[in-house]
Amino acid sequence: MMNARIESFLEMLAAEKGVASNTLKAYRTDLQELTNFLEHQNPPLSLETALQVDIQRYFETLSNSGSSARTAARRLSCFKQFYIFLVREAIRDDDPTHLLQSPNIPKNLPKYLTEAEVNTLLEASMLLDQPRRALVAQAALEILYSAGLRISELLSLRRESISSKTQILRVYGKGGKERLIPLSEDAVKAALRLKIEDKGLKSPYLFPGRDSLHHLTRQGFDKILYDVCLKADIDPERLSPHVLRHSFASHMLAHGADLRSLQMMLGHSDISTTQIYTHVQTEHLQQIVKNYHPLARKTAKI
Repeated sequence: MMNARIESFLEMLAAEKGVASNTLKAYRTDLQELTNFLEHQNPPLSLETALQVDIQRYFETLSNSGSSARTAARRLSCFKQFYIFLVREAIRDDDPTHLLQSPNIPKNLPKYLTEAEVNTLLEASMLLDQPRRALVAQAALEILYSAGLRISELLSLRRESISSKTQILRVYGKGGKERLIPLSEDAVKAALRLKIEDKGLKSPYLFPGRDSLHHLTRQGFDKILYDVCLKADIDPERLSPHVLRHSFASHMLAHGADLRSLQMMLGHSDISTTQIYTHVQTEHLQQIVKNYHPLARKTAKI
């Protein structure tokens, strides 16, 4: 009975809010874990009968097991949405999570490369020993840095998404949400060179895998990125597709892009997610003042 309620909730999220399949899987797991916890109480409880104190007890148990604050915050978000759904459907009269506060999550500033390091990386992408591998590396890195894509968005690009007639890229992000992102001229040229090279593969994807009917895997791309890092003399531990996305955002902001435009290009549903890059810029400005402002320097005693 209750599993049916969970499934109805997940169906609502998919239909009305376009929630991604991975998020739905995580929510199903979270709600099932809460169900199991409640059923093992004395007396046994259910999602329908649980009170605020019962949900609090669950999170105390979760904390004692060593789970992170980020995990607890995600699960509380899931539970809040679920109980709002139950109230809306007149299954419950109250929301036992209403007064529960999400734990504080320390904000980790995103790691990014300098503009000089990105230029070195792009130049190194052309130096890989295998010509086609070099074309894949150059096109992928140019697009990643030019558009700030997630790696899943990059690898799933269709061949027809790149054309000599336009420098606008149509991307389908989380939840299938569409956004349009301008591409640099170099990114378009690199992608077109790869399309010409791969024409005989007849793949629907811009970055075909070993089986041309499927796109390049994340693991396959990581190997290419590793090779480019070695050519560029950049520590591979410092670089990932997401670091390039952070580099795109940080450099755009440094050159005058506004947060709202950056939010649209990154595909963030909430601008508060985009605002983390202002912390990066603040840290950078503080370092500039420390290094160059005359009053920030230690003066020698006469």
